[in-house]
Amino acid sequence: MALFGKKNKNESKEACCCGSCDAESMAEAEKAKAGGASVKILGSGCAKCNQLEEAAKAALRQLGMDDSIDHVTDFAQIAAYGVMTTPALVVDGKVVSYGKVLKTEEVVKILQKVR
Repeated sequence: MALFGKKNKNESKEACCCGSCDAESMAEAEKAKAGGASVKILGSGCAKCNQLEEAAKAALRQLGMDDSIDHVTDFAQIAAYGVMTTPALVVDGKVVSYGKVLKTEEVVKILQKVR
């Protein structure tokens, strides 16, 4: 792929910044957004992502809610949410926080507000 999003004549697919997000993988990512748990953590699985996941689990337990959380690490699925800075917290399909590790109390307030 040429720089700055220009396609040369030999390319048949458009790709995103990482070169792996063709139309088919993005369609699959959109489909994956709808499925799974209602609370998701978006991120690579780094320490900050794991901290946010633990805070979210603790908040769900504190509120007496189902504490199943999906941890999405696939870049195409993360990009389908429009998130470019991780970790991110998704509740009921909506991105409610991104780019920072929330404390348990902050997640509780978000969950109470969203639900």
